[in-house]
This record gives sequence, C-alpha cells and structure tokens, in this order.
Amino acid sequence: MKNAIHFFILALTMCVVLTSCKKDKEDEPTTPSTTTSIKGNVAAPSWAVSEDYDMSSSMTVTTQVDLSLTYPDQVKSTKWTVSSDDLLAAFDGENCIGLAKPNDGMFYLYVTAPKSGSAVTLKYYSASLKNLFKADETLVYSNDAIIGSVAEPFAPNWKVGK
Repeated sequence: MKNAIHFFILALTMCVVLTSCKKDKEDEPTTPSTTTSIKGNVAAPSWAVSEDYDMSSSMTVTTQVDLSLTYPDQVKSTKWTVSSDDLLAAFDGENCIGLAKPNDGMFYLYVTAPKSGSAVTLKYYSASLKNLFKADETLVYSNDAIIGSVAEPFAPNWKVGK
C-alpha cells in the first residue's frame, strides 16, 4: 500500500511537471513562417528560343515531383497537375536554348547551345499554380547528349523562383 501511495504521488508530480512544461511551450512566441507560397499569380512567361545553334541535345523531363515534401502546408490544399498550358525551358545564362509544352505529363525538350560545356538551367511554369519553378540542378551541356527517357525521365528538384 505504501508503494502504491508513493507511485501515485510520483505520477501526479510528473503530470503537473509535464503539463506546466507544455503550457510554457505554448506561451512561447511563434516566429512567422518564411515559406514561399507555391500558389502565385505569375502570368505565363513569354519565353522564346533565342537562336538555333548547330549543336543540339534532347531531354525527357518530368515535373511530377512531390512538392509536398518541401511545401506540405500548401500542397494539401492546392491541386497541382501538369496542364497543357505549362512550359519548360532550358537556359544558358539568360538565353533560352530550349522550350517545350507537356506531352502525356512529360516534357520532350530539344536543347541547342553555342558550345559544349555551357551551364544549362531549367525553369518550369505551372499554369495551375500560376508560378515559376527553377531546378536545383545545373546541367553541363554536351552536344548530342540524351538526358532522360520515357522509362526514366530526368526528375530535377524544383524550387519556387525565377
């Protein structure tokens, strides 16, 4: 009986301590979220391939990425699908060197560049989200390269940004 009383007092003490800790935690000021919104109001870009160079390569790219990993609070409430108005572009600096619209949920991108070794970045415009995304990865251009396939498309990590 004495052990039961000690156990009860210990349990009650733990409950009071845990409740007061929780209360203190709730009273702490919260910092505002710095997450960039993926649902925007960006108009469709007017990208156009600047020149047709002699060198070319092709890419099969998917934008079917799990944005919920980066933006879990927004993707649950935002329906995100690839639409026929979406655009994918490849850039060498500020020069657009490839442009594609989706075909069966993938982008088949023909890329031209002035020289091998150029740094190529990808940008994606989602019409359903009205926002621009930029691939984290930068590719090194190589003439006649084939990046991705229908069976295994290139799937870069996308971040909100221009």
